Amino acid sequence: MADTLPTLSKDAVRQIIAQSLTPGEYRDQRVLLIIPDNTRTAPLPLLFDAVFQTLRSTVKQLDVLVALGTHPPMSDVAISEMLGITPKERGGLFANVQFFNHDWDNPDALVQVGTLTKADTFEISNGLMEEDVPVTINKLVNDYDTLLVLGPVFPHEVVGFSGGNKYFFPGIAGAEILNFFHWLGALISNVGIIGIKHTPVRAVVDRAAKMIPATRRCLAFVVAKDGNLHGLFYGTPEAAWNEASDLSSQVHIQWCDKPYQQVLSCAPLMYDELWVAGKCMYKLEPVVADGGELIIFAPHLAHISVTHGTLIEQIGYHCRPYFTEQMAKFTEFPRGVLAHSTHVRGAGTFENGVENCRVRVTLASQIPPEVCERINLGYRDPATINIEDFANREDDGVLLVRKAGEMLYRLKP
Repeated sequence: MADTLPTLSKDAVRQIIAQSLTPGEYRDQRVLLIIPDNTRTAPLPLLFDAVFQTLRSTVKQLDVLVALGTHPPMSDVAISEMLGITPKERGGLFANVQFFNHDWDNPDALVQVGTLTKADTFEISNGLMEEDVPVTINKLVNDYDTLLVLGPVFPHEVVGFSGGNKYFFPGIAGAEILNFFHWLGALISNVGIIGIKHTPVRAVVDRAAKMIPATRRCLAFVVAKDGNLHGLFYGTPEAAWNEASDLSSQVHIQWCDKPYQQVLSCAPLMYDELWVAGKCMYKLEPVVADGGELIIFAPHLAHISVTHGTLIEQIGYHCRPYFTEQMAKFTEFPRGVLAHSTHVRGAGTFENGVENCRVRVTLASQIPPEVCERINLGYRDPATINIEDFANREDDGVLLVRKAGEMLYRLKP
């Protein structure tokens, strides 16, 4: 567990970064720093400042691209706050640093760097999928010599462990490859892929990344839910991620002796829509008993998804067989949205037109009961929930997770 592992001091972090980003590698380089948005726990003010101070006198240019995937764009002010930059500093010390948001749905913002062929996808997916997939990515990659990823590694529902080349795909990718590998992850299932190091989806991400023309480097870090850094690794995205994911498996996995009949999964404020608050289900699904209930407690949450909400309201949340047994009905919907639906709803069956999900998923948020019913989720008024009523009741089959979404809960073998 994280509380038994050593942590890195601020001085140690700065020393690691200074020793990693050497002048011999970065002199006169145009560097694009690729970072997460504000839906991840990350001590970015410390890390960004250390990177900036190390590179500022060496590189020709240092700019920042937020790897949004399909998340909403961030304002210049919001990016500055996330990086710990004051308004005065933004207009002074950091005036020449450009901030960019990834624009995943804008063809003019993308460039195709290759194609995953039918043979590629059949091989990588172990026969689950067979199709040509254009590999498109933010065209800014052509304007820089080095792409430097700065991001955390956590257990992840689609790829196994996040981080590394995932900051390119889907972080700054186009829709085709994004939808392809999210659906591949859904076919394998959340429980079948989350917290597993080497997965078919990771193979997709790594193979696509090799098509990027610029030099790729990565500072992958492992951060606990309290914000403490337990590790910081530098190298190629593959190498840095390899070390970070091993450490993440020690920091971010909580092993449980038995499943629980009821789980109160509390969404942190950084999950401001169900699209990301779904992580409160993904990370807890393995320890919910058959027929049990998982409550996503998010009184601050008012939106399903700014980007995808209209589509989700049309299809609702369902188990994977609901879609795979009647795919002809859903050909017009992006498979990435279908994948999100299955991950939030969890495992289940669809037989003779009847859906039977393994667990009940209840949403306690500002999303009203009629909308919850329409999207196939249970509803509970968050005002009726006292978090402390769920505390210290593991012997009763009740689990409280006060900050859900990043720690993976698993049953002991």
